[in-house]
Amino acid sequence: MTNDISAFNSVPLAPPDVIFNLTAQYKADTDPKKINVGVGAFRTDDLKPYVLPVVKKADAILFNNADLDHEYLPIAGTPSYTQAAARLILGQDSPAIKENRVAAVQTISGTGANHTGAVFLEKFYKKSPKCYISKPTWANHRNIFTLAGFEVEEYPYWNAERRGLDYEAMLDTMRAAPEGSVDPTREQWKGIAQVMNEKKHFPFFDCAYQGFASGDLDNDAWAVRYFVEQGFELFVAQSFAKNFGLYGERAGNLTIVTKSAEETKRVFSQMEKLQRSEISNPPAYGSRIVDIVLNDAALYAEWKENLKYMSNRIIEMRKALFNRLTELGTPGTWNHITDQIGMFSFTGLSVAQVQVMKEKYHIYLTDNGRISMAGLSTNNVDYFAKAVDDVVRNV
Repeated sequence: MTNDISAFNSVPLAPPDVIFNLTAQYKADTDPKKINVGVGAFRTDDLKPYVLPVVKKADAILFNNADLDHEYLPIAGTPSYTQAAARLILGQDSPAIKENRVAAVQTISGTGANHTGAVFLEKFYKKSPKCYISKPTWANHRNIFTLAGFEVEEYPYWNAERRGLDYEAMLDTMRAAPEGSVDPTREQWKGIAQVMNEKKHFPFFDCAYQGFASGDLDNDAWAVRYFVEQGFELFVAQSFAKNFGLYGERAGNLTIVTKSAEETKRVFSQMEKLQRSEISNPPAYGSRIVDIVLNDAALYAEWKENLKYMSNRIIEMRKALFNRLTELGTPGTWNHITDQIGMFSFTGLSVAQVQVMKEKYHIYLTDNGRISMAGLSTNNVDYFAKAVDDVVRNV
């Protein structure tokens, strides 16, 4: 006789992922004017997926390589790939690289890099059980660090009244945080480094858009490099989903900076052990594309041109949206649309206003009012601006 009580009887139903649920709602919508500004994936002005020309060239190189096989990669990934990724974020002349204080591990995109780093820190970094993430933030950051065993707190990030960074409140939270907390931050101000140094916090950067945010690879890596120059040990989660358009290939990297070459050797050995137990070996295809491009001078130069095209399109959409809202006389100030950089923009819309955007205008965005500028085009920006104008005036 079998037990009639299921082993899964107490498993609760998890809420759907915010971003992917938005995409599902958008796809199910039959309205011809529908717009998806929720997902962080680049689109052309025709709102089509963009395969980078340099990726096509690297693809051809792989296809024509008679020696290519499908054997396992090393546990930590292909060294030429991980080392190139570390150089990309830290800089060719990084003091940490010159002093052999850098280790790198290939991961399952940026999500895997965050997860691998979080699990390692929970096991070996015993100063604080707390991790501080920005509010609002990518919800998956909270999930990753919570599942790794951290108590996750939030620091202020967005000031709704000023429609910009809540800088002083953010620093106050860092000052009040327990000494030794882990703080994943993308901000590029020296004041943050000063506070984190005073409190002995551990910086954990998540760089998913290097070269895409401003169009300049070095500019987008400034904060990480500054922290290294100031003597911090740190982790950097890297993703090549956005800046290479390799969304489904899951090519990521975790770059680690320590105090000494000996510490780097020990940390790397534990990273390999952790990696072996979790994924055994990383996937090959996406990393091979990145490896080819980062290690070939001509292809690297072409990649930078591809990045400029993508970042310039985003910048043009920011200008177009700002101009339309200004022409409409939409109440409030909208300069934050052009002041911000990167794929995303916080509009300042409320939850109620977002709801009307979805129901009345078939425009899909997250409840915190964040939009992906890549979802806008020369064909729909007028419609989007009029919808914003309506909800700001009437909701």
